[in-house]
Amino acid sequence: MRIEKFEDINAWQRARTLTFSIYKILGSNKDYGFKDQIQRASVSVMNNIAEGFERRGDKEFKHFLSIAKGSCGEVRSMLYLGCELKYITKQEFEELYTLTIETSKMIAGFMKVL
Repeated sequence: MRIEKFEDINAWQRARTLTFSIYKILGSNKDYGFKDQIQRASVSVMNNIAEGFERRGDKEFKHFLSIAKGSCGEVRSMLYLGCELKYITKQEFEELYTLTIETSKMIAGFMKVL
């Protein structure tokens, strides 16, 4: 399958699912510092994939994918804190953690192709 737009990228689609899930789960959380940080990190994953693709150069795209992968790690790190602070349940942690691992692996695989 030929990728013609960033929306076709599986890693972007998975990152979008991750971001939506984080927004949904933390919607009523009152720790605005925590909530803002994890939401911004999750948005960074999907936006860096999109921005890198739109620049139309493999070297630049790989750089942006690297940033997206780093942001994915940041989200995963924040999930531990969220679970320990009881902002998310153990089940929510497991679901979101799995999404971060899957997204990170997809990004890494894409980077290898470039």
